[in-house]
Amino acid sequence: MATNPEPTSRGLLQINVVNIQNNFPIRNAKVTISYTGEPDRPIEEIRTNSSGQTEQVSLPAPPVEYSLEPSEIQPYSEYNILVEAEGFQPLAIAGTEILADSTALQPAAMTPDTGGIPPEEPVVIPEHTLYGNYPPKIAEAEIKPVSESGEIVLSRVVVPQTIVVHDGVPTDRTARDYYVPYRDYIKNVASSEIYSTWPQATITANVLAIMSFTLNRVYTEWYRNQGYDFTITSSTAFDHKWIYGRNIFQSISEVVDEIFDNYLSRPGVRQPILTQYCDGRQVQCPNWMTQWGSCSLGEQGYSPIEILRYFYGENMYVNTAEQIAGIPASWPGYNLTVGSSGDKVRQLQEQLDAIAEVYSAIPRISADGIYGQQTANAVREFQNIFGMPQTGVVDFATWYRISHIYVGITRIAELV
Repeated sequence: MATNPEPTSRGLLQINVVNIQNNFPIRNAKVTISYTGEPDRPIEEIRTNSSGQTEQVSLPAPPVEYSLEPSEIQPYSEYNILVEAEGFQPLAIAGTEILADSTALQPAAMTPDTGGIPPEEPVVIPEHTLYGNYPPKIAEAEIKPVSESGEIVLSRVVVPQTIVVHDGVPTDRTARDYYVPYRDYIKNVASSEIYSTWPQATITANVLAIMSFTLNRVYTEWYRNQGYDFTITSSTAFDHKWIYGRNIFQSISEVVDEIFDNYLSRPGVRQPILTQYCDGRQVQCPNWMTQWGSCSLGEQGYSPIEILRYFYGENMYVNTAEQIAGIPASWPGYNLTVGSSGDKVRQLQEQLDAIAEVYSAIPRISADGIYGQQTANAVREFQNIFGMPQTGVVDFATWYRISHIYVGITRIAELV
């Protein structure tokens, strides 16, 4: 690899610290940031607020153009993070990626220090797949044979609550399995496989491909029908790159929240399409999407579906899942805002007030079924905490993010 340039640009980093046992935020945790190459020379030391979050810190990063076209130069800076909090084991994270003009969100799930527990293993974030060397995808048929033998458990496309990720190749029995919320899985994979600096249409096209591939694995019970107890692997040869504990990027997170119930379809095919792709630089893959090619098309003004059809053909369509699993109540199908009323408003208020018990920066509200200014203020503060546009309006993305956080801190939903 070539020598890296001076990091003359800046990117933002926010660390979100929670208790790994219950997802509750940890306030007043001390967070120390250093260059990966100089871990003993801190450059920032900050504390988390009542929501378990640090302020956004501006950090040096290489110029944005290095992430917009293939290059031998690493287009991101890497940082080490040490998180310390009273009553918890210290958590070390190595390799947090900072891209120019992007906001990186680093999760930090801390383990209570109850004595007798082995020290927490450091989180190590390896090279990005567009920069490092990873095995290319082993080609598969994009549509799986479906027999009437009862092997296919699902008769309709359902967005699962949880993805079971096998952190290795399928046959590696020593690899750990992780239970990951579906949206968190998609955000992690997309942040591992594309750059957040790319055009929004390109990010959307790649997220759609990642989600459709993942939902094909869910729908066909691909690995379980082979005798394995997981949904998908973290191997690029078989599936997608998923990295335990890695940072995600806000621009990618926002796209996932907007479209997480979508997948890709072909006419007359019930299952989500197994949309395979490659980088287009180190690996070529005719009839599949190339990631660098999708970036170029996005820069030329192509829409997400135009990008996808360019690579996969004109008969590719965006479809919507029939069900979202593990949620207390579905989105009403229209935005909730000041003046709205009814059961959906009451459900929203109940969930938001339960979240406010844990995230104390959110104003408490009463569940009266009337969307007044107090509810709008609580929604706006929720959006602020969780990195969403602060509109005070509950749209599709906000409704399901509230459900996601509510389920995470109350653990009431059944696993799928």
